[in-house]
Amino acid sequence: MVACDPPRRAELLDRATLVLNRSWRPVHVTTVRRALCMVFREAARIVATDTLSTFTFEEWLEQPVPHGAPAIRSPSLRLQVPEVVLLTQYDRVPCHEAPFTRRNLFLRDDYTCQYCGRRCTTDHLSVDHVLPRSRGGGTSWENCVLACVGCNARKADRTLKEAGLRLLRPPTRPRWTPYLTLRPSQRMESWSKFTTDRRRSANM
Repeated sequence: MVACDPPRRAELLDRATLVLNRSWRPVHVTTVRRALCMVFREAARIVATDTLSTFTFEEWLEQPVPHGAPAIRSPSLRLQVPEVVLLTQYDRVPCHEAPFTRRNLFLRDDYTCQYCGRRCTTDHLSVDHVLPRSRGGGTSWENCVLACVGCNARKADRTLKEAGLRLLRPPTRPRWTPYLTLRPSQRMESWSKFTTDRRRSANM
């Protein structure tokens, strides 16, 4: 669509964009690339998060890009990266549970050991069963947490009491939200206008 520095272009086009239904309720998070395609096909309109005005693709092209705002550039134009788009037809709200997967568990616990509070990369974290499987503990949202290498070794095949450990918080099944596949740091501040969850670091 436009030409710009390849690494920068890829980074911008892969950024997260919030999708609202026709009733202005969050229903999904997509990439800038897909959001622009929806707007170009007239399946959505871009929302200016400061004024809440909506724009077609052609109208958005004519909008001046604020200083410092992320933009996709070509020799002939600058296109501000949208943070929110509004669907023109869909007015329902998805109603499904968060599937229990390793990735979603990492997102729920925000890459943080639930015993010592240390934030780690994936290769320094493991999935720990609060009640060990050898004691009848199942693999579920309510019995699995992230543990760093040190805490995992300390706990081993013991209960919390036996290992002298405490959880930072009880493990629970996260409710579904449009942000389910995002880390808190990937969420935009402007999205707080469209959701009751106003804490960037809030749980899923």
